[in-house]
Amino acid sequence: MELLWRSSHIAGGNATYVEDLYESYLKDPNGVPEQWRDYFDKLPLVESDFVHTEDIPHSVVRDRFAQISKMRVRTEATVAHDSQATEYERKQVSVVQLISAYRQRGHQKADLDPLGIAEREHVRDLELSFHELSQADYETVFQTGSLHIGKADATLGEIHDALERTYCKSIGAEFMHIVNTDERHWIMTRMESVRSAPDFGREVQLTLLRHLINAEGLEKSLGSKYPGTKRFGLEGGESLIPMLEEMIQRSGNHGVQEIVIGMAHRGRLNVLINVLGKNPSELFDEFEGKVEYETSGDVKYHQGFSSNVMTAGGELHLALAFNPSHLEIVSPVVEGSVRARQERRKDENGELVTPIVIHGDAAFAGQGVVMETFQMSQTRAYKTGGTIHIVLNNQVGFTTHKREDARSTEYCTDVAKMVQAPIFHVNADDPEAVLFVTQMAVDYRTEFRKDVVIDLICYRRRGHNEADEPSVTQPLMYQTIRKHKTTRDLYAAKLVGIGAVTEEEDKYLVDRYRESLDRGEPLVSSLVSKPNKTLYVDWSPYIGHVWTDEADTTIDIHKLQTLAHDINVPPDNFPIQRQVAKILEDRRKMGAGAAPINWGFAETMAYASVLEAGYPVRLTGQDVGRGTFSHRHAVLHNQKEEGSYIPLQHVSKDQASFDIYDSLLSEEAVLAFEYGYATTLPQGLVIWEAQFGDFANGAQVVIDQFITSGEHKWQRLCGLTMLLPHGYEGQGPEHSSARLERFLQLCAEHNIQVCVPTTPAQVFHMLRRQAIRPLRKPLVVMSPKSLLRHKEAVSTVEDLAEGQFYNVLDESDDLDKTKVTRVVICSGKVYYDLRAARRTRNIDDIAIIRMEQLYPFPEGDLLNVLQHYPSLKEAVWCQEEPMNQGAWYSSQHHMRRALANHKKEAYLHFVGREGSASSAAGYMALHLEQLESFINQALAPEVPR
Repeated sequence: MELLWRSSHIAGGNATYVEDLYESYLKDPNGVPEQWRDYFDKLPLVESDFVHTEDIPHSVVRDRFAQISKMRVRTEATVAHDSQATEYERKQVSVVQLISAYRQRGHQKADLDPLGIAEREHVRDLELSFHELSQADYETVFQTGSLHIGKADATLGEIHDALERTYCKSIGAEFMHIVNTDERHWIMTRMESVRSAPDFGREVQLTLLRHLINAEGLEKSLGSKYPGTKRFGLEGGESLIPMLEEMIQRSGNHGVQEIVIGMAHRGRLNVLINVLGKNPSELFDEFEGKVEYETSGDVKYHQGFSSNVMTAGGELHLALAFNPSHLEIVSPVVEGSVRARQERRKDENGELVTPIVIHGDAAFAGQGVVMETFQMSQTRAYKTGGTIHIVLNNQVGFTTHKREDARSTEYCTDVAKMVQAPIFHVNADDPEAVLFVTQMAVDYRTEFRKDVVIDLICYRRRGHNEADEPSVTQPLMYQTIRKHKTTRDLYAAKLVGIGAVTEEEDKYLVDRYRESLDRGEPLVSSLVSKPNKTLYVDWSPYIGHVWTDEADTTIDIHKLQTLAHDINVPPDNFPIQRQVAKILEDRRKMGAGAAPINWGFAETMAYASVLEAGYPVRLTGQDVGRGTFSHRHAVLHNQKEEGSYIPLQHVSKDQASFDIYDSLLSEEAVLAFEYGYATTLPQGLVIWEAQFGDFANGAQVVIDQFITSGEHKWQRLCGLTMLLPHGYEGQGPEHSSARLERFLQLCAEHNIQVCVPTTPAQVFHMLRRQAIRPLRKPLVVMSPKSLLRHKEAVSTVEDLAEGQFYNVLDESDDLDKTKVTRVVICSGKVYYDLRAARRTRNIDDIAIIRMEQLYPFPEGDLLNVLQHYPSLKEAVWCQEEPMNQGAWYSSQHHMRRALANHKKEAYLHFVGREGSASSAAGYMALHLEQLESFINQALAPEVPR
């Protein structure tokens, strides 16, 4: 047989030539010569989604074919000889395809379910007979080619055993969907070289056992101390603790200095105690209600924590993110926090800061923000050098177990394939397999700076929480669980069986952990008692301030004019679009005082001035470079060749950083990212702009559970600014309202700022105030649309240089205030409509007052303005929004109080659109009719009560 092989027409030195032909054939059968197509057509093909893509393993037939340089004419004398050779060649190719099948579909045969009850589809591709092989071929020697088993030739029996052990035991790897050949080969080599089961040695095994003892011991202790109390315990998924411990230590060895962890409820208390080193006595006090309440706070299993641990690579800072019950929303928050930490460290590749996000299986498959976060992972604005995802896979959602109810995909992790992330499914009852995939995941992220997923397949020993009875909906599963030994018990028995530990030693370790826990002392041996403070941001300059603390937002007029000129001159030999060139020319005139200042100029100058003063700016959104309404033009595009220029990055030599990115078409994940970024980097301005204000609807969970409540739940300060275009221009219900009423409804305890600026000078000072004053509160801005170019919405250079942000703007026309009997109070664009109508009608006894900040409501400022009107008899609140929307219901009591303090007998009326289920009219004619109607009411001689 060896003689036949050596003389065969596909043996030896020209295997690469044949391999290239074969791979070309797999992609396009018509792309190879006819005689070779006929030959390859006779070979059995693997039934796979990937057989006609470049995901076929590289070197599919390398070292499997012997000598061939061209097809030769066979003579009758060699037919018998070649017949035997051809049969061997066919089997050699079958072996190649068998290897390919295991790499592609071995995970579908792997032993992944600790309970042994999951139904798996039978995979014909993995049968020898499918490839026309059998056990009769077990002793035949074949070339192993790219199979990494330590030798170039092996029997089929050895090859088959290696494939089974590598791909079909406790680890199921999905990586053949990855296009990059180096990444696929990296994973193949790591797994095949040790058959996915390296020999870890006794010390590593004892460390694994200790971590499992810790994980189980805490849950047993809490269960006995506080029976029936919700804690979302880790029982059934205890392998998460040794996984995280290894992940942290191995990351530290790679030079990582910070890790940010995001996770939902299950196992959080265990991670806090056994990984981050929270003192157990503090947790016990929380269970027993022995804590002082400074704010409204949050439940135990939402709390975050931070600590420093020592690794072989040095001290490492750990941060566990706070997380509400909205499951996956913490994922982009973590990414934003990581990006801010990386930028602070000038860590462009993500070498020093790593995100780890722990998911639930049902949430990972069901929540759209997971997809959005994956989609962000390699974009310029949001990449963090790869995230390690851990799916704590209970195999059951809240109460639903059937896969056909939970998802449409085979695995809960299939969404990760969209970014070609490798996915390692692993049986949680095999701690050594868990350790191996953990090491692979950390090393993969380190090597390729991309996302990687570990699907930790476990079970939930109790119900959704400790007060839930799971057998109500999952009787058969929980019959199995009640009989199933814990991961710790199974692993301890294994170690006793191989002589790595004695039963007495095992019992001693269990007892020692329980004693330490009862003493209420920290249980993480690597915990650093005196952390290196340089590893985290100092927030002390931003603590203890109140919203009435003002900042000096004035600027030297000559400096302002110099900046205005310099940032509006394009570089030499950089052709820009004609209209953009005109905008820059107009802005140079504005800076020189030769033209009124518009909104785009004022906003840009706010950024330039704070950048020059050392405050960094980050601005993201779906069209922020140009601006949705073509008003910003912060990014100039070369009209002759590919390239762009950002003037605000060239303000001065020592300026702060200016980052501006057009985001992907996401609101929820992007806004959550910016929140995470802003809570980690307090300096300067972090701004998210919605394309239209109502687009924030898609991120309502971020607004509700983080932006407006994070400070009072978790004591997390945040200076994020949201620019939400708002204004009734007749564009219909989806492009009119930023839902001002929702933000005002969420206002309490001075949690956020809500502003509606109406002049360029106001936006200039508002943005500078947000950057300069140390108060860190989210700023929600109802930003304009038509006012961006409104001929009346202008300011002067002096307004910018010498003014400030005014919470309330008094009447701007020259009226005799002693004759005014009515004031119309309003916010936003409607002011200009009201003023235009008043001027047309020559009304001189009605003044118009603008509320530029609606929360915290400036009652004192409003009262000061009202006192200028001694003859006042009544006030009108006029808004564009329907009565059940806008500011009326949330703000009327503030206005009544200010009015009463000035004139007790004065009455406050509402004027605006009638209550509506929709935010605005969809027909332009109806819109204009409504506008005329309520303006007439506001300016009528008598306002009906």
